Amino acid sequence: MTLRAGLAAAGGIVLAVQAGAQDFPDNDLRDLRIGMAVTDLPSAGYADFSCAAAAAVRIVGWPDWHDCPAGDDGLRALRFGYDATSRDGTVVAGHPVILTAVIDNSGTLEGLKIETDPAARPYLRKRAFLLGPQVQARYGGEAWSCTQGSPQAGEESIGGVYLRERCTKTLTGRSLAIERNLFRHSGGDAPSIVDETRVTIFRAHAGTGMGSH
Repeated sequence: MTLRAGLAAAGGIVLAVQAGAQDFPDNDLRDLRIGMAVTDLPSAGYADFSCAAAAAVRIVGWPDWHDCPAGDDGLRALRFGYDATSRDGTVVAGHPVILTAVIDNSGTLEGLKIETDPAARPYLRKRAFLLGPQVQARYGGEAWSCTQGSPQAGEESIGGVYLRERCTKTLTGRSLAIERNLFRHSGGDAPSIVDETRVTIFRAHAGTGMGSH
């Protein structure tokens, strides 16, 4: 699949679901749902827990969330994966990813972060920018607010495509942000490619319409 064909296919995914965008699935990732209490998070199906901000702190599951250091915002971030993985590790929508759960001081799942894995096999890594439209499709293709940045010094398009995109949307108590980058660094001894998607899903707090991050 060419780069332009991939972009067109991803756009088709979004357009195809617009008519049914109000039928939003309750869970955000597998059986995890923003706003769940940590005590209600499933004990089976997840593994490889660690503290995002302190890898040396040993934890073995959700109940250890309080052992992870809190950030300036009072939130604690836990890295985790699926306990049954493919050869590419934890995969979401066909993309190898790094998963982070963000928990507030009351023990509530405040947010989820899904980032494409920069260490994935080259074939999968070069498709990382396609995760963004897949997430948009899941939460409804319409009503996203998107901004597109311009190439910075030393950056150039790949196959005529340049992405430095951020899209946001608030619905059903959630504040979502999707960041996609696709470009080439032309400086240095050899060009380097940036191809990534970062998704954050946080609780939208009453009165603000925005999540914590």
